[in-house]
Amino acid sequence: MASSAQEVILLGVCDGELEPKRHRSSHLTNKVGGHPDWSPIISPPWPRCGHCGAPLAHVAQIYCPLEASPYHRTLRLFACPGAECCGRAESWRAIRSQSLEAEREPSRSAPAQEAPLSATDWCDSADDWGVEEEGDGWGGGGGVKEEAEAGGAVLSCRLQDLSLGESHDDVPVFRSFFVSVVDESDLRGEDDLDHAQQLLREYESREGVAVGGLDCGEGVGDRGQEKYEKSRARHGDAIFSRFMKRISICPQQILRYCRGGRPLFISEPPANTAPVVAPCGSCGGSRTFELQLMPALVSQLRRKDAEAELEFGTVLVYTCTNSCWTEGSGSAVEEFCYVQGDPDQKLFK
Repeated sequence: MASSAQEVILLGVCDGELEPKRHRSSHLTNKVGGHPDWSPIISPPWPRCGHCGAPLAHVAQIYCPLEASPYHRTLRLFACPGAECCGRAESWRAIRSQSLEAEREPSRSAPAQEAPLSATDWCDSADDWGVEEEGDGWGGGGGVKEEAEAGGAVLSCRLQDLSLGESHDDVPVFRSFFVSVVDESDLRGEDDLDHAQQLLREYESREGVAVGGLDCGEGVGDRGQEKYEKSRARHGDAIFSRFMKRISICPQQILRYCRGGRPLFISEPPANTAPVVAPCGSCGGSRTFELQLMPALVSQLRRKDAEAELEFGTVLVYTCTNSCWTEGSGSAVEEFCYVQGDPDQKLFK
């Protein structure tokens, strides 16, 4: 895997609102909320909550093709807004679909006003995303260990709870926004650093913790190499302090993308990861970290004239290392979500 200094991390931020009467979106569109867009060959699934059984609301759609692959490739995330389901991993689903260029929907002219961003914005550095090597098994480049413990130690990620072709009028539909993309390294100019340092000073004053200056070269390397702050925040969470330090350069980021990289944890992750992240339910191979949703997304996930209905710290998405797919398949593949609650959710409200 590329070194920390070379690791390309793409940040997604909310752009203009996607209004169905003015804009068209497709499976090549990066967006949050609204209805999911499916390619013509895919039978649209509608996943259900693993806790309460209710159909899930669409949270985000990310177009993320892989370098040298002939496939369009899109990830869609769904979640249950039920009060008893917030923060539960079984209440989140990540669905991957792929289609060949020849199978894509015929292009249509978009309305002149606020034309959607090019879906290829995510792909400018695609050749840097897929560089992988064996890691520590927890978001490292080589993906997650393939071992499956007997007796159900590995969580199952099957599509058995998906409802094909159903219409769910009672499912909440969140306001939809286009997602704009920026390379994290492009935000490290002098002006941005001054703003980031100011945010850090405000955080230090509020939390009673000395986090220290922002290290622009700081990466997300092996946990054994990470330099956690020695000062402890009032809530006693050094990992959360590091999380705040890292995102302060762009607090409005709603997602981070770095396939084969390492996630940014908001709280202590499990020490033994093999029983946590399940192998690919389609091919049985390993999974690797690809993207994560960030706390700033919470306030965006609401219906018109309504309060936010989901709460989470970060949602980490692990996908099949080989991105397995059967040519001509009409069935989407389920990937793996790992959910961490936010130790201090109020900071992002």
